[in-house]
Amino acid sequence: MPLAAPDIAHTLLAITAMMMAAHGSGALFARLRQPRVIGEIVGGLLLGPTLLGALAPGPQRWLFPADGPVSIVLGLLQQLGLLLLMFCSGMEIRSVFHRREGKTVAWIFVTGTVLPFVAAVLLLRVLDERQFYGPAGNPTSFLLVFAVAMAVTSIPVISRIMYDLGILDTAFARVVLGVAVIEDILLYVILAIALGIVAETQGGLFGLPSAIGLRAGSVWDVLYHTAATLGTLGLFLVLGGPMYQATSRLRCNLIRQRSPVAYQLVYMLAACLACMVLGVQPFFGAFLAGMVVGASQDGTGEAVEAIKSFSFAFFIPIYFAVVGLQLDLLHGFSPLHFVFYFALACLIKAFSVHVGARMAGESPLSSWNLAVAMNARGGPGIVLASLAYAAGIVSQPFFAMLVMLAILTSLLAGSWLERVPRDQLLVREYALPKTGDE
Repeated sequence: MPLAAPDIAHTLLAITAMMMAAHGSGALFARLRQPRVIGEIVGGLLLGPTLLGALAPGPQRWLFPADGPVSIVLGLLQQLGLLLLMFCSGMEIRSVFHRREGKTVAWIFVTGTVLPFVAAVLLLRVLDERQFYGPAGNPTSFLLVFAVAMAVTSIPVISRIMYDLGILDTAFARVVLGVAVIEDILLYVILAIALGIVAETQGGLFGLPSAIGLRAGSVWDVLYHTAATLGTLGLFLVLGGPMYQATSRLRCNLIRQRSPVAYQLVYMLAACLACMVLGVQPFFGAFLAGMVVGASQDGTGEAVEAIKSFSFAFFIPIYFAVVGLQLDLLHGFSPLHFVFYFALACLIKAFSVHVGARMAGESPLSSWNLAVAMNARGGPGIVLASLAYAAGIVSQPFFAMLVMLAILTSLLAGSWLERVPRDQLLVREYALPKTGDE
């Protein structure tokens, strides 16, 4: 049923306000040499209950209603923004480190991922955090989200920070991005499993899990989602590239012949649908599709740049603005709890990375530089928060804490790296023979 003219005007006004706030605030943050994505979230925050809702609650609730056509359209745009963000993030997954950085990458990945997970498990055995459970009330999913929040590193944010600082071509950048690439693949797998476990809060089981009669939240359901997510990852890694290349070369592939942009978007949507049929979260399908496209010959073409250009101009800013719009720092948000978790998360991640860097032979200063850089949670941390909140895994106050954690750690990383001389970012304690790469 088509929307009435007042609903169309209302929707366009809401989208326009979000676009202006997101891009305006994003441009301001970029001018201050801070991550643009943080500014886009702040733009949404200004339009949400934290500021506009406090100053003019009536107009704010009218402009962004909780239900109705405007809410449905904004929810759809947010979902599309998430899928395109994950697709673009997947396209950035490449082998970015050289052989001489392999030892450092391996050690930091092991310690920087395993130690935060172990720490999260131990902490939740000591701390009673049931007050931060969402409507799903699932302790297993909450534990997985909590552990991912401790360990995640943002590829887009930290790479943009290093690009702005002119250090993206250094060995330091290769180590950071090399670890982040492997880490993010693993953490997105875990996030997909956590979301799959609480599928009943999103309308019940769908696709194959429903067809075989799994009971949502049961032990078999957990095992199924774990196996399905890992199996999907394996299939895409092994068969995704060859199948994509084969279909690209088909003479009957009229979509690609007419528009490579449309073909890549159809491929992404098909991957999302396939994941949903298997009971795997659609964002994971978009991420895997991006990995396949990024590894192909199409991964650096005009079609990819066209998708990125429009996505980062419209859909992705809307996604981050909606995240900011959902933040409420005036009701239920505990600054004391946030300071505690902020300090805890930073210390655990920094210590874990520092230990790995030292075991790989990096100097104390270099190890701290790596620890601060890999503490930037940025986009993945925000995606984690928004998906966990939407699935009912975490409460609104904990959602706000996760988003603020991603924002502040990203700002901290940028401020730290800006003050470190380029030649002191990564200094090993022992001499390494030079290679042709340097």
